[in-house]
Amino acid sequence: MPLAVASFILSISFGVLAQPVMGTLAPIVMSAIVFAGSAQYGALAVLAAGGGVLPAVAAGVLLNARYVPMGLALAPSLEGGRWRRALIGQAMIDPSWALAARENGRFDWRFMLGATAPNYPTFVGGTAVGVLIGDLLGDPKNLGIDAMFPAFFLSLLLSGEVSAGRRALVAALLGATIALALIPFTPPGLPIVAACLAALVGLDRAARRGVEGESTGEPE
Repeated sequence: MPLAVASFILSISFGVLAQPVMGTLAPIVMSAIVFAGSAQYGALAVLAAGGGVLPAVAAGVLLNARYVPMGLALAPSLEGGRWRRALIGQAMIDPSWALAARENGRFDWRFMLGATAPNYPTFVGGTAVGVLIGDLLGDPKNLGIDAMFPAFFLSLLLSGEVSAGRRALVAALLGATIALALIPFTPPGLPIVAACLAALVGLDRAARRGVEGESTGEPE
């Protein structure tokens, strides 16, 4: 339930911020289909900056690319046929995936499924609440809700730094530097896409070096 409460609060802020940019229905549909806070905030950041749909989608895809290695790690722990495993994999979100990890390298997929189950309705419902109350709250900046953008991505940065080591932090800072450098010269949205791509490449190299370090016994 604590995860569901956090998901509800996060999704309300997303709905409040998304309504002026995307309208009333689109944010709710997005939460129902995408169900990924990082991708949705990334896409919204591009749209809010004046970027187009394609850069927004690209930012969301790049931010969600981390689910590829997460899925590969989870796969050996799943049971059943291909379609059943794919369906269970839809329950993979960052907190439930981390909580389902076991010391032997396996994952308790039933625990992951149970941890994710209450998050979906609260995330979609929270988005709807945020969209509906957005007009009543007025400018999100007056309440500091706009700070959810940097706060959410900072939480991802810190969690990545803890799990992947200092190289993950360097990759994230590199992405931020590239974004800041490109803002004066490129169309809206492209700096965010470039930052996501740079951070993704850096994190991939960090992960590869981490695996090599473990196999040779060298510290990260």
